[in-house]
Amino acid sequence: MASKKDDANEVVPEAALKGDKCISCKVSIANDIAAVKFPCPNCGQYTIVRCSKCRKIVSKYKCPNCGFEGPN
Repeated sequence: MASKKDDANEVVPEAALKGDKCISCKVSIANDIAAVKFPCPNCGQYTIVRCSKCRKIVSKYKCPNCGFEGPN
């Protein structure tokens, strides 16, 4: 019989734990290595989460805290 794996020492990505989703398309960023998280450029109080696809197609986003719209 195979030995049981010790799940307590398994490393889980931070995004998978939090369940972060892209602010534009609402897709999980759990396995997206090109996804980004950054504070709102205007208020700095809300963390903007963007998936690689929305970054690539320059999809718009809006901060729910202050109403800032990006990119540009």
